[in-house]
Formats: sequence, C-alpha cells, structure tokens
Amino acid sequence: MQDYPHRFLCLIEEEELKKWIAQCREHPFIALDCETSDLDPKQAQLLGLSLAYEAGSACYIPLNDDQPIPLQRVREMLEPLLCNPNIGKVGHNIKYDISVLAWQGWKVEGPLWDTMVANRLMHQDQRHGLDALARSLLDYEPISIETLIGPKGKDQRSMGEVDLDTLAEYAAEDAEVTWRLRQVLQDRLSQSGQERIFHEIEMPLIYVLISMERQGVKLDTDALEQFSKQLLEQTNKLQERIHALAGVEFNIASPKQLGEILFERLKLVDKPKKTRTGQYATHEAVLQSLAAEHEIVQTILDYRMVAKLRNTYAEALPQSIFEKTGRVHTTFHQVATATGRLNSQNPNLQNIPIRRDLGQEIRKAFVPCRAGQHLLSADYSQIELRIMASMSGDPAMKAAFAAGEDIHAATAAHVFQVPSKEVTQEMRRQAKMVNFGVLYGISAFGLAQRLGISRTEAAAIIEHYWKNFPSIKAYIDQTLEQARANGYVATLLGRRRYLPDIQSANGTIRGMAERNAINTPIQGTAADMIKLAMIGIGREMAAGGFRSQLILQVHDELVFDVLDEELDELKELVGKQMRHALPMEVAMEVEMGVGEHWLAAH
Repeated sequence: MQDYPHRFLCLIEEEELKKWIAQCREHPFIALDCETSDLDPKQAQLLGLSLAYEAGSACYIPLNDDQPIPLQRVREMLEPLLCNPNIGKVGHNIKYDISVLAWQGWKVEGPLWDTMVANRLMHQDQRHGLDALARSLLDYEPISIETLIGPKGKDQRSMGEVDLDTLAEYAAEDAEVTWRLRQVLQDRLSQSGQERIFHEIEMPLIYVLISMERQGVKLDTDALEQFSKQLLEQTNKLQERIHALAGVEFNIASPKQLGEILFERLKLVDKPKKTRTGQYATHEAVLQSLAAEHEIVQTILDYRMVAKLRNTYAEALPQSIFEKTGRVHTTFHQVATATGRLNSQNPNLQNIPIRRDLGQEIRKAFVPCRAGQHLLSADYSQIELRIMASMSGDPAMKAAFAAGEDIHAATAAHVFQVPSKEVTQEMRRQAKMVNFGVLYGISAFGLAQRLGISRTEAAAIIEHYWKNFPSIKAYIDQTLEQARANGYVATLLGRRRYLPDIQSANGTIRGMAERNAINTPIQGTAADMIKLAMIGIGREMAAGGFRSQLILQVHDELVFDVLDEELDELKELVGKQMRHALPMEVAMEVEMGVGEHWLAAH
C-alpha cells in the first residue's frame, strides 16, 4: 500500500482555526466529515468536525466545551463556511454528516459531492465503505476504526472514549481521503455518462431526504394497538383452522414441521421440492403454486400474512417512535437499489403490504402531526406503462393513453380482438397481468401461473400482445441487444445498471439478467422522475414559504403533512411538478387524495 507525506492538524487555538477557515473559503469545494458517538444521526453526540481542501492536508476541530475555544465560538466561526452556498461540500455518505449537524441545529448549504453515491452509481456490486474505496482507488490503507475502539461486540468502546490526538489523526484522515477520492471519481463519473444523474438528481435530493427524515411521521398508537389485538385474534383462528385441517397440532412457523405435514402427512405432491439442507421447501412461492391443491395451503399463506402484519408493523412501529419528537423517523437510502428507487429502513415504511384490506389498515395509523392539518397523497397513475409507451413509441398504446382510455381494457380489446364495450372483467384482468408482466420480461410459464391458465393459453395471449403492440416488442428486443453488446442498460437520463450475467451460459442466471435489462430502463426512469419531482417540489415549497412538509415517498407516491390553509395551493404545485418533472411523449397523470389519515388520503 502507498504512503505519502501528509499533515493532519488538531485545531484547538482560535487563530489556527481562523487561518483554516480563511483557506477553505478560497476553494470551490471542501471535504467534511463528522466524528460522532452513534450511527443514528438523531441520537449521535457530535464530537468533532474534519475539513480538507487539498490532498495531503486536513484538520480536526473538537466540538466540546473542554477545549480552549468555547463551543459556541467554534460554531460562530464555522457556520458562515458551512452555510456558504457558493462552496461545495464533499463527503462520503454526506447525508449522514449533514443529518447529524441538522439534528444539532447546524445548517449546511451549497452543492454536494458524495463519493459513496458516485461510486455506487458506477459499481453497484462493490463494497462502498471509505476504507474499501481508499484501498481500491488510492492504493492507500486508512487507519482502521477497530484500532481506536476495538472489534465489534459488547466490549467495543465509543468514539467518545478515544484520546484526542488519536481521534484527530483518524478523523482528519477521513476528510483527506474523501477529498482525494473525489478527484479520482469525478473523471470516472464523466466517462460513465452519469454526471447528469449525479449532479441534477442524486446530490440535490440529499437535502430533500434530510428534511423528510427530520420531519418524521406521526402514528396513532391507539389505532395500532387495537389493530394488533384484531390481528392476534385472527392469527389464533387461522392457527386453529390449520391444525384442524392437518389433523394434528404443530409449529406452523417451523419449516421442517410444516414440510412434514404438507408432504408426508397430507402428500400434496408426489415429488416435493427440497432445500440444500434436505428439508422440504415451504417458502411462499412454493405454497402459492400449491394453493389450489388443499385448503390448508391458502390458510397457511393467510396466517403468515396476518402474523407478519402484526409482528412487523402493528407491534413494531410504535417501538420506532423517537421519544424526543413523538414521531417515527425512517432513513432513506437513495442508491441502495440497482434501479435507483429509494429504500427506507429503520423502520421500512415502503414495504407495507397494501394489496389486501388488512394491509391497508396499517395506513390508518399514519396521521397528521397536529390539529388543523391533513395528509395529502399524490400518486403517479400507471407511471411505468406510460414510460414504456413513450420509450417504445408504440402507436396503439400512446393513442389509448392520449384518449384517456382504461389502458387495461384497451389492451384487452386489442389482444382478444373484441370491441371495447365487449371487454369482460376477466379479459381486463388478463390484459392487466400481461401489461405489467411485459415490464418484467414475463414468460408464458410465468403468465400461466399468475392467471391460473394453461401454458398454451398464456403463450397465445402473449403472441397476440406482440402482434398488436409490435413497437413494444421491438423496443424490448433492442434493449436486450444493447445490454448484450454493452454489458449494461440505462434509464432515459443515463442511470446505468450493469449486467455481468447477461451473457451467462446458465439459462436461469441469464434469464434473470435479461428480465432486469427489460425492466430497469423503465422502472429506473420512473425512479428518476419522482426524484426530480421531489427536488422541484422541495425547491418551490421553500421559495413559497410553505409550512407543510413532504414526509414520505413510497415508490410512485408522495405523502405530505399539509396545513389546511395551504392545501389548495400545494395541490396545484405538487401536481404541476410531478407531471412535468421529466417530460415525455405520453403525459403523466397524478392522482391526489386528502384525508385524516394515510388510508383516507390514498
């Protein structure tokens, strides 16, 4: 590993700090890194701040009252630099650092440059930690955090227990390494054609996400408690029914016992699938395929769904409430998925099951933060189908959207060759499954399973679909051809997804890569669109002095906590920004609802 001359300072004298701040002001970008006591921004104690503006030099500024410069004086000196909109801020996972500062009452402004996000855009499957990137891109081995606080485990120390000199060296190095990583990554980002994604979407979005995370969402805990009791009663009834159907009591949560009941006692299939360990496979896909064989299978699926709702949401969500605010504060990850969709964790608020009435009940517990407010839901209508129609240029699908037709009924009329008025609900259901299935590269076998029809019937439906929408077939074929030639696919704005398995000799692995190749440009463009909408909405709300807040993003939906007096103006603003975030041939439609809780609004 490479070593090099460097100068890392711990600034505890006011004159030294003045000099550093003055030097920082002369540069268009500075790297910053916060040293904290906790990985949770809202819980973390801010120990110090590191700055760097050139390779080989960095400083660490302790932020506590034990130093010669009083903490309030340090803040007074640093804030004009951090708030300077003309000086960009470089960081590795900089959303965390700015979040920590925000929870402590500090403000940061200016363009952002995140080395973790930049690398993630280009290398989805690599490790993105600062140390790993330093080794791979700089041939440099940073100081390991374990040399400061020990290995992970119950005996690991807190960063607040590390002596100042050691902490200063470690922290300053982080800022300096981040500075050097930007120098390497900015050229590579340009070569990958993703500068627009990075500078126009991912970097401005950071400020929006921080605002959403800090605002949080309020829960009606009484409603959740009642719902939990209701779910427990239902779980007990389903358990009794399962045991009655099995003719014996057993642990439904045990895959081993469940497999023995289904395949040895009830003998549902002659040759059941097994896992690598030799147990019977009882995961959801297996049970779904057997649901028609015996009443017990669907009852088990219902039991699992109800139990998950209770354990994951009704019981767990109240435990996520932050005592100081009385709200739940999720963390949004902007590049955790290969398509660019946002990911929500601790808790995950994007995975609440809503296809069944019981799952929708969870949304009743999401309420405005105070009286005189309502929740506003703004949801893109059939965004992926509209994007597919635009990107493929298919005349029939574009015409159906332009005429405001029910797209699934219109598709059914084409596929089944009947007048629109003769389309039955079953035809529409099948056409809807094909429309969405095409987005994910569905096969005749997959369609047959989903519709409960023969593979021959499913193949005929797909063949009719291609005949009536030839431009979509041509678009998909062209996308696959480009994926094989380039090793990646891209969204309309250039976000790439690399597909190392697109040429695999293994048909199953290659098929998965091909399905990702078909879906990613469409789903990824939808993700880019809603991120652009969030940025535009945030900018307009700030300019207009709105007190209402954007609090959630769930796939194609935005949820706002709205003051009643701002509702009409905000609805107009949100609708305009969402419809025009990324103009396409097929116009985007946005459905809005307002209610006293999320379910009523949605």
